[in-house]
Amino acid sequence: MTQSPTGPEAARIEPWLREILRCPQCHSELVDGTGPTGPELHCTDAACARAYRVDDGIPVLLVDESRSLAN
Repeated sequence: MTQSPTGPEAARIEPWLREILRCPQCHSELVDGTGPTGPELHCTDAACARAYRVDDGIPVLLVDESRSLAN
C-alpha cells in the first residue's frame, strides 16, 4: 500500500496545468502562496485578492470556498 506524499510534494501542481489556471472570480493569473491551512493559489489582481486552497495537489477553485487576502 502506497502512502500519498506530504509536505511540498503534496501541493505540487503539474506545470502544464499551472500555466492555464486562472482565478474563477476575475480570470487573473494565480501564483503559489501559503495560507493558514497550507498551500494556496493567490489571485494576482489586487482588487480581487482571493486565495484558493490546494488539497493534495488539487486546487479548489470555488469562489465560495476561497478567502480574501485583503486586510
